[in-house]
Amino acid sequence: MINKIYAKLRQFIKENYLPLLFYLVFITTMVYPLPYCIYTGGGTMNALDKISVDHANFTSGSFYMCYVEEINATLPTYFLAKVINNWDLVSKEEVTLNQEEKIEDIYKRDKIYLEEANQNAIFLAYHTASKETNIIDTHQYVMYIDPDSHTDLNIGDDILEIDHTKIDSIKDITNLLMEHEVGDQVVVKIRKGDKVTDKYITVMEKDHKKLFGLSITTIYDYETNPKITFSFSDSESGPSGGLMVTLAIYNQLIEEDISNGLKIAGTGTIDSDGNVGSIGGVKYKLKGAVDDKADIFLVPNGENYQECISLQKKYHYDIKIIGVDTFYDALIRLKEVAAATK
Repeated sequence: MINKIYAKLRQFIKENYLPLLFYLVFITTMVYPLPYCIYTGGGTMNALDKISVDHANFTSGSFYMCYVEEINATLPTYFLAKVINNWDLVSKEEVTLNQEEKIEDIYKRDKIYLEEANQNAIFLAYHTASKETNIIDTHQYVMYIDPDSHTDLNIGDDILEIDHTKIDSIKDITNLLMEHEVGDQVVVKIRKGDKVTDKYITVMEKDHKKLFGLSITTIYDYETNPKITFSFSDSESGPSGGLMVTLAIYNQLIEEDISNGLKIAGTGTIDSDGNVGSIGGVKYKLKGAVDDKADIFLVPNGENYQECISLQKKYHYDIKIIGVDTFYDALIRLKEVAAATK
Protein backbone atom coordinates (compact mmCIF):
# COMPACT_ATOMS: atom_id res chain seq x y z
CA MET A 1 0.00 0.00 0.00
CA ILE A 2 2.72 2.45 1.03
CA ASN A 3 4.77 1.53 -2.06
CA LYS A 4 1.79 2.33 -4.32
CA ILE A 5 1.26 5.73 -2.69
CA TYR A 6 4.98 6.48 -2.98
CA ALA A 7 4.98 5.50 -6.67
CA LYS A 8 1.95 7.71 -7.40
CA LEU A 9 3.55 10.61 -5.55
CA ARG A 10 6.77 10.25 -7.55
CA GLN A 11 4.82 10.12 -10.78
CA PHE A 12 2.83 13.24 -9.82
CA ILE A 13 5.99 15.20 -8.97
CA LYS A 14 7.69 14.04 -12.19
CA GLU A 15 4.73 15.21 -14.29
CA ASN A 16 4.22 18.52 -12.44
CA TYR A 17 7.67 19.50 -11.19
CA LEU A 18 7.76 22.82 -13.07
CA PRO A 19 4.45 24.17 -11.65
CA LEU A 20 5.41 22.84 -8.22
CA LEU A 21 8.83 24.51 -8.41
CA PHE A 22 7.24 27.78 -9.50
CA TYR A 23 4.73 27.58 -6.64
CA LEU A 24 7.49 26.88 -4.11
CA VAL A 25 9.60 29.82 -5.32
CA PHE A 26 6.52 32.08 -5.34
CA ILE A 27 5.50 31.21 -1.78
CA THR A 28 9.08 31.56 -0.50
CA THR A 29 9.39 34.97 -2.15
CA MET A 30 6.12 36.14 -0.61
CA VAL A 31 6.80 35.08 2.98
CA TYR A 32 10.58 34.93 3.41
CA PRO A 33 11.51 37.62 5.97
CA LEU A 34 14.04 40.27 5.00
CA PRO A 35 16.26 42.07 7.58
CA TYR A 36 13.99 45.14 7.52
CA CYS A 37 11.00 46.55 9.37
CA ILE A 38 8.40 48.81 7.79
CA TYR A 39 6.75 51.54 9.84
CA THR A 40 3.53 53.04 8.57
CA GLY A 41 0.53 54.96 9.81
CA GLY A 42 -1.32 53.49 12.74
CA GLY A 43 -4.32 54.70 14.69
CA THR A 44 -5.65 55.13 18.19
CA MET A 45 -7.04 52.90 20.91
CA ASN A 46 -8.91 53.94 24.03
CA ALA A 47 -6.78 53.21 27.10
CA LEU A 48 -9.99 52.72 29.08
CA ASP A 49 -10.67 49.60 26.98
CA LYS A 50 -7.36 48.10 28.14
CA ILE A 51 -7.77 48.87 31.84
CA SER A 52 -10.27 47.68 34.44
CA VAL A 53 -10.31 49.35 37.87
CA ASP A 54 -12.70 48.07 40.54
CA HIS A 55 -15.31 50.65 41.55
CA ALA A 56 -13.93 53.08 38.95
CA ASN A 57 -15.17 56.65 38.89
CA PHE A 58 -16.95 57.87 35.77
CA THR A 59 -15.00 59.16 32.77
CA SER A 60 -17.06 61.34 30.42
CA GLY A 61 -14.34 61.65 27.78
CA SER A 62 -11.60 59.31 26.62
CA PHE A 63 -7.85 58.81 26.76
CA TYR A 64 -6.52 57.50 23.47
CA MET A 65 -3.11 55.91 22.97
CA CYS A 66 -1.64 56.37 19.51
CA TYR A 67 0.25 53.56 17.81
CA VAL A 68 2.32 52.88 14.71
CA GLU A 69 1.84 49.86 12.46
CA GLU A 70 4.97 47.73 12.16
CA ILE A 71 5.31 45.25 9.29
CA ASN A 72 7.94 42.56 8.85
CA ALA A 73 9.48 43.15 5.43
CA THR A 74 9.21 40.51 2.73
CA LEU A 75 10.24 41.00 -0.89
CA PRO A 76 6.83 42.37 -2.01
CA THR A 77 6.45 44.73 0.98
CA TYR A 78 10.08 45.84 0.57
CA PHE A 79 9.37 47.08 -2.97
CA LEU A 80 6.05 48.61 -1.89
CA ALA A 81 7.90 50.60 0.79
CA LYS A 82 10.09 52.07 -1.96
CA VAL A 83 7.09 53.59 -3.74
CA ILE A 84 4.58 54.35 -0.94
CA ASN A 85 5.39 57.68 0.68
CA ASN A 86 4.15 56.93 4.19
CA TRP A 87 5.93 53.57 4.49
CA ASP A 88 9.31 53.95 6.21
CA LEU A 89 11.78 51.15 5.53
CA VAL A 90 14.18 50.62 8.44
CA SER A 91 17.07 48.13 8.35
CA LYS A 92 17.65 45.60 11.10
CA GLU A 93 20.88 47.41 12.04
CA GLU A 94 18.89 50.56 12.85
CA VAL A 95 16.48 48.87 15.27
CA THR A 96 18.71 46.25 16.90
CA LEU A 97 21.39 47.12 19.45
CA ASN A 98 24.12 44.96 17.93
CA GLN A 99 24.71 42.67 14.95
CA GLU A 100 24.04 39.54 16.99
CA GLU A 101 20.47 40.52 17.79
CA LYS A 102 17.44 39.33 15.86
CA ILE A 103 14.19 41.11 15.08
CA GLU A 104 12.56 38.78 17.64
CA ASP A 105 14.75 40.35 20.34
CA ILE A 106 13.19 43.73 19.59
CA TYR A 107 9.71 42.28 20.08
CA LYS A 108 10.70 40.70 23.40
CA ARG A 109 12.21 43.97 24.60
CA ASP A 110 9.13 45.93 23.52
CA LYS A 111 6.86 43.57 25.49
CA ILE A 112 8.97 44.25 28.58
CA TYR A 113 8.80 47.99 27.89
CA LEU A 114 4.99 47.71 27.86
CA GLU A 115 5.01 45.83 31.16
CA GLU A 116 7.34 48.43 32.67
CA ALA A 117 5.18 51.31 31.42
CA ASN A 118 2.04 49.75 32.89
CA GLN A 119 3.61 49.14 36.29
CA ASN A 120 5.04 52.69 36.36
CA ALA A 121 1.57 53.96 35.44
CA ILE A 122 0.02 52.01 38.33
CA PHE A 123 2.50 53.33 40.88
CA LEU A 124 2.29 56.93 39.68
CA ALA A 125 -1.51 57.10 39.33
CA TYR A 126 -2.23 55.37 42.63
CA HIS A 127 0.40 57.37 44.51
CA THR A 128 -0.90 60.67 43.10
CA ALA A 129 -4.49 59.69 43.95
CA SER A 130 -3.41 58.59 47.48
CA LYS A 131 -4.48 55.01 46.85
CA GLU A 132 -2.78 51.86 48.20
CA THR A 133 -0.06 49.93 46.37
CA ASN A 134 2.18 47.14 47.65
CA ILE A 135 5.06 45.44 45.84
CA ILE A 136 4.34 41.71 45.53
CA ASP A 137 7.09 40.66 43.10
CA THR A 138 10.24 41.95 41.42
CA HIS A 139 11.59 41.10 37.99
CA GLN A 140 15.13 41.58 36.69
CA TYR A 141 14.70 41.29 32.93
CA VAL A 142 17.64 40.94 30.55
CA MET A 143 17.32 43.81 28.06
CA TYR A 144 20.70 43.68 26.32
CA ILE A 145 23.55 41.18 25.96
CA ASP A 146 27.01 42.34 24.92
CA PRO A 147 28.01 40.57 21.67
CA ASP A 148 31.34 39.62 23.34
CA SER A 149 29.58 38.06 26.32
CA HIS A 150 29.83 34.28 26.86
CA THR A 151 26.38 33.20 28.05
CA ASP A 152 23.29 31.24 27.08
CA LEU A 153 20.98 33.93 28.45
CA ASN A 154 18.43 35.52 26.11
CA ILE A 155 16.70 38.87 25.88
CA GLY A 156 13.66 38.75 28.16
CA ASP A 157 15.03 36.22 30.67
CA ASP A 158 13.87 37.02 34.21
CA ILE A 159 16.88 36.62 36.53
CA LEU A 160 16.21 35.25 40.01
CA GLU A 161 19.73 34.42 41.19
CA ILE A 162 23.33 34.78 40.08
CA ASP A 163 25.89 32.47 41.68
CA HIS A 164 23.19 31.27 44.12
CA THR A 165 22.61 34.82 45.36
CA LYS A 166 19.14 36.38 45.08
CA ILE A 167 19.10 39.40 42.76
CA ASP A 168 16.83 42.28 43.76
CA SER A 169 18.59 45.15 42.02
CA ILE A 170 21.44 46.08 39.70
CA LYS A 171 23.47 46.86 42.82
CA ASP A 172 23.35 43.16 43.76
CA ILE A 173 24.96 42.29 40.41
CA THR A 174 27.67 44.92 40.91
CA ASN A 175 28.48 43.47 44.34
CA LEU A 176 28.72 39.95 42.89
CA LEU A 177 31.20 41.10 40.27
CA MET A 178 33.60 42.16 43.02
CA GLU A 179 33.72 38.53 44.24
CA HIS A 180 34.76 37.07 40.86
CA GLU A 181 37.66 37.22 38.44
CA VAL A 182 37.58 37.61 34.67
CA GLY A 183 36.90 34.19 33.12
CA ASP A 184 34.86 32.84 36.04
CA GLN A 185 31.69 31.08 34.88
CA VAL A 186 28.72 31.54 37.22
CA VAL A 187 25.26 29.98 37.36
CA VAL A 188 22.27 32.19 36.57
CA LYS A 189 18.84 31.03 37.70
CA ILE A 190 16.00 32.39 35.56
CA ARG A 191 12.23 32.18 35.61
CA LYS A 192 10.22 31.36 32.50
CA GLY A 193 6.53 31.23 33.26
CA ASP A 194 6.13 28.70 36.06
CA LYS A 195 9.50 27.04 35.39
CA VAL A 196 12.91 27.84 36.89
CA THR A 197 15.97 27.07 34.74
CA ASP A 198 19.73 27.28 35.24
CA LYS A 199 21.87 29.11 32.68
CA TYR A 200 25.39 30.49 32.80
CA ILE A 201 27.42 33.62 32.20
CA THR A 202 31.16 34.23 32.17
CA VAL A 203 32.74 37.29 33.78
CA MET A 204 34.35 39.40 31.01
CA GLU A 205 36.57 42.44 30.74
CA LYS A 206 35.82 45.39 28.46
CA ASP A 207 37.38 48.86 28.44
CA HIS A 208 39.39 47.82 31.50
CA LYS A 209 36.21 47.06 33.42
CA LYS A 210 34.98 43.76 34.84
CA LEU A 211 31.51 42.96 33.52
CA PHE A 212 28.89 40.30 33.09
CA GLY A 213 28.04 41.94 29.75
CA LEU A 214 24.35 42.35 30.56
CA SER A 215 21.92 45.23 30.84
CA ILE A 216 18.86 44.57 32.97
CA THR A 217 15.80 46.52 34.04
CA THR A 218 13.94 46.14 37.32
CA ILE A 219 10.15 45.96 37.16
CA TYR A 220 7.86 45.73 40.17
CA ASP A 221 4.49 43.97 40.30
CA TYR A 222 1.97 45.81 42.45
CA GLU A 223 -1.03 44.71 44.46
CA THR A 224 -3.46 47.60 44.51
CA ASN A 225 -6.57 48.78 46.30
CA PRO A 226 -8.80 49.14 44.34
CA LYS A 227 -7.75 46.22 42.13
CA ILE A 228 -6.61 46.88 38.57
CA THR A 229 -6.21 44.55 35.60
CA PHE A 230 -4.87 45.06 32.06
CA SER A 231 -6.06 43.44 28.84
CA PHE A 232 -3.39 44.23 26.25
CA SER A 233 -3.12 41.70 23.42
CA ASP A 234 0.03 39.77 22.49
CA SER A 235 0.50 41.97 19.43
CA GLU A 236 0.58 45.18 21.50
CA SER A 237 3.89 46.31 22.94
CA GLY A 238 6.19 49.24 23.58
CA PRO A 239 6.34 52.01 26.19
CA SER A 240 4.87 54.95 24.28
CA GLY A 241 1.37 54.63 25.77
CA GLY A 242 2.67 55.16 29.31
CA LEU A 243 1.42 58.72 29.76
CA MET A 244 -2.07 58.01 28.49
CA VAL A 245 -2.42 54.83 30.54
CA THR A 246 -1.41 56.78 33.66
CA LEU A 247 -4.02 59.46 32.95
CA ALA A 248 -6.71 56.84 32.30
CA ILE A 249 -5.98 55.03 35.58
CA TYR A 250 -5.77 58.25 37.58
CA ASN A 251 -9.10 59.53 36.26
CA GLN A 252 -10.82 56.34 37.47
CA LEU A 253 -9.36 56.72 40.97
CA ILE A 254 -10.42 60.31 41.70
CA GLU A 255 -13.84 61.97 41.92
CA GLU A 256 -12.94 64.83 39.58
CA ASP A 257 -13.25 63.96 35.89
CA ILE A 258 -10.16 65.43 34.22
CA SER A 259 -11.31 64.29 30.76
CA ASN A 260 -14.21 66.80 30.77
CA GLY A 261 -15.92 64.94 27.96
CA LEU A 262 -13.01 65.52 25.58
CA LYS A 263 -11.36 63.01 23.27
CA ILE A 264 -7.78 63.24 24.53
CA ALA A 265 -5.12 61.47 22.48
CA GLY A 266 -1.42 61.40 23.18
CA THR A 267 1.88 59.61 23.41
CA GLY A 268 4.97 59.51 25.61
CA THR A 269 6.78 57.11 27.90
CA ILE A 270 6.41 57.39 31.66
CA ASP A 271 8.71 56.59 34.57
CA SER A 272 7.79 56.12 38.22
CA ASP A 273 8.72 59.75 38.99
CA GLY A 274 6.26 61.03 36.40
CA ASN A 275 8.74 62.10 33.74
CA VAL A 276 7.42 61.89 30.17
CA GLY A 277 9.95 60.60 27.63
CA SER A 278 10.19 61.09 23.86
CA ILE A 279 9.01 58.49 21.38
CA GLY A 280 9.47 57.48 17.76
CA GLY A 281 7.01 57.71 14.88
CA VAL A 282 5.32 60.84 16.26
CA LYS A 283 4.19 61.95 12.78
CA TYR A 284 2.11 58.78 12.41
CA LYS A 285 0.68 59.09 15.90
CA LEU A 286 -0.36 62.70 15.39
CA LYS A 287 -2.02 61.84 12.07
CA GLY A 288 -3.85 58.94 13.75
CA ALA A 289 -5.17 61.33 16.41
CA VAL A 290 -6.26 63.83 13.75
CA ASP A 291 -7.95 61.15 11.62
CA ASP A 292 -9.88 59.96 14.69
CA LYS A 293 -10.94 63.57 15.39
CA ALA A 294 -9.30 63.90 18.80
CA ASP A 295 -9.67 67.26 20.55
CA ILE A 296 -6.24 67.25 22.18
CA PHE A 297 -2.90 65.64 21.42
CA LEU A 298 -0.48 65.35 24.36
CA VAL A 299 3.15 64.94 23.30
CA PRO A 300 6.57 65.04 24.99
CA ASN A 301 8.18 68.48 24.92
CA GLY A 302 11.29 68.97 22.81
CA GLU A 303 11.81 67.43 19.38
CA ASN A 304 8.52 65.50 19.44
CA TYR A 305 6.53 68.66 20.20
CA GLN A 306 8.39 70.76 17.64
CA GLU A 307 7.81 68.13 14.94
CA CYS A 308 4.09 68.05 15.74
CA ILE A 309 3.78 71.84 15.55
CA SER A 310 5.57 71.83 12.18
CA LEU A 311 3.26 69.11 10.86
CA GLN A 312 0.20 70.96 12.14
CA LYS A 313 1.24 74.10 10.26
CA LYS A 314 2.10 72.15 7.11
CA TYR A 315 -1.11 70.11 6.93
CA HIS A 316 -3.45 72.50 8.83
CA TYR A 317 -4.37 69.85 11.41
CA ASP A 318 -7.43 70.84 13.47
CA ILE A 319 -6.26 69.68 16.89
CA LYS A 320 -4.87 71.28 20.05
CA ILE A 321 -1.27 70.11 20.56
CA ILE A 322 0.05 70.28 24.13
CA GLY A 323 3.68 69.60 24.99
CA VAL A 324 4.41 68.19 28.46
CA ASP A 325 7.49 67.23 30.46
CA THR A 326 5.75 65.32 33.25
CA PHE A 327 2.50 63.63 34.18
CA TYR A 328 1.83 66.57 36.49
CA ASP A 329 2.24 68.99 33.56
CA ALA A 330 -0.44 67.05 31.72
CA LEU A 331 -2.83 67.33 34.68
CA ILE A 332 -2.29 71.09 34.90
CA ARG A 333 -2.74 71.64 31.15
CA LEU A 334 -5.92 69.54 31.03
CA LYS A 335 -7.38 71.58 33.88
CA GLU A 336 -6.50 74.77 31.99
CA VAL A 337 -8.26 73.47 28.88
CA ALA A 338 -11.32 72.55 30.97
CA ALA A 339 -11.40 76.01 32.57
CA ALA A 340 -11.13 77.70 29.16
CA THR A 341 -14.09 75.77 27.77
CA LYS A 342 -16.44 76.63 30.62
